[in-house]
Amino acid sequence: MAAIGRLPPAALALGVAGLLGYHVLYFYALQNAPAIEANIINYLWPLLIVVFSGLLPLSAGGRRLAWWHVAGAGLGFAGALLALLSPGASAGTASVGAGHLAALGAAVRWAAYSVASRLFQDVPSSSVVASSAVTAIGALLIHLGVETTRWPETATQWAVIAAMGIGPVGLAFTLWDNAVKHGDLRLLGVASYVTPLLSTALLAALGLGHAGPLLWVAVLLVIAGALLAARDSIGLSKREQPG
Repeated sequence: MAAIGRLPPAALALGVAGLLGYHVLYFYALQNAPAIEANIINYLWPLLIVVFSGLLPLSAGGRRLAWWHVAGAGLGFAGALLALLSPGASAGTASVGAGHLAALGAAVRWAAYSVASRLFQDVPSSSVVASSAVTAIGALLIHLGVETTRWPETATQWAVIAAMGIGPVGLAFTLWDNAVKHGDLRLLGVASYVTPLLSTALLAALGLGHAGPLLWVAVLLVIAGALLAARDSIGLSKREQPG
């Protein structure tokens, strides 16, 4: 707790901007765009992490961007565009609305937050507790201002909410903070692409959208883009031979 008390203001500001900013954009996207489309666009963030990592100084683990980073980004954005053109949840329309743009904003925000966290490697991951506390207060104020409060009606619903708070919103963010500060950012980005496959399948299974053939092609394009962009982290590029 003493380390949290010494949290640099810039680190706290980054944490709140990342956690609160991302969730505001993501939830808005889910409310204003077909869930599957918003999900695929949002999951450009692992690819963006791979690309943004090239902007870091060498002392923080940055590496020079190569052609495969740019090509991978192109594949990923092609996949996101194909998701919008897919005749699935949008009933065949290809209009881009505020929800889609919010999903893209969420992807950029989470990727930028994750990569910029590398600049605060000396700040312990326990600092996420402070960022989460401020984020929770901000989320409550936004909720009271623009949403209608609906309380859980059963013990099961309360238990699910508590589990989400402890897991995805608590422990997971602390582990993620440690990973982006001390792990291989590009490899993390690639590993994260298991999630859009699973989440797209889950949304389709729950009837929250139709995952047709084009939508699955879009998912695969985004994943292929991430794999290509991170080829130097997963052993696909030519290694330098010792002199």
